[in-house]
Amino acid sequence: MRNVLFSMVAVALAGTAFAGERYNKVVKPGDKAPTFSGVPAYSPSGEQTSLTLSDLKDDVVVVVFLANHCPAVVGVEDRLNEFTSEYKDKGVRVVGICVNDIEEDKLPAILKRVTDKNDKKINYVYGHDETQAVGKAYGATRTPYFFVLDKERTIRYLGAFDDNAKEEKVTKHYVKDAVDALLAGKSPAVEESQAAGCGIQYKK
Repeated sequence: MRNVLFSMVAVALAGTAFAGERYNKVVKPGDKAPTFSGVPAYSPSGEQTSLTLSDLKDDVVVVVFLANHCPAVVGVEDRLNEFTSEYKDKGVRVVGICVNDIEEDKLPAILKRVTDKNDKKINYVYGHDETQAVGKAYGATRTPYFFVLDKERTIRYLGAFDDNAKEEKVTKHYVKDAVDALLAGKSPAVEESQAAGCGIQYKK
């Protein structure tokens, strides 16, 4: 079933037009990033911590909405880890947040996820917002969903990590290009793309 879902995501990403369209109905490039505080989280070492946007002093912050169960998230994990490692000493911070209300995505599962020696290790702080308020504030509808914030915490890019679920077919590196532009004092050439992945189920 995971392979079927992953294939569907690959098709959706490959067939999506990314130029000049609004995909997020809540926030847009140029908006101030919604703040958040005290989101329970775990560091890659398994240490319990919390995520507060105002505590992050890095030049660029990449907020990504994730879900443990989602094949699209699994498919991008290696690329996200590589990105985090490459940019951690360049003033860039990656933080993951999950808002799903299912057991395999809640905080105990996230702890297992970051400490399981048999699983892929992640190298960024990963938290769970049981209120789902953060996801709603950012208009996150799918996982993974990326938001690149500049030094003033303005949203400068939002959407997919790159343009294909299959790494060998990637031709456009949206998040990386946006971060590189900001670090160089420029504006990202692409400011929004359509996130493709598993839908987030919000509680009513």
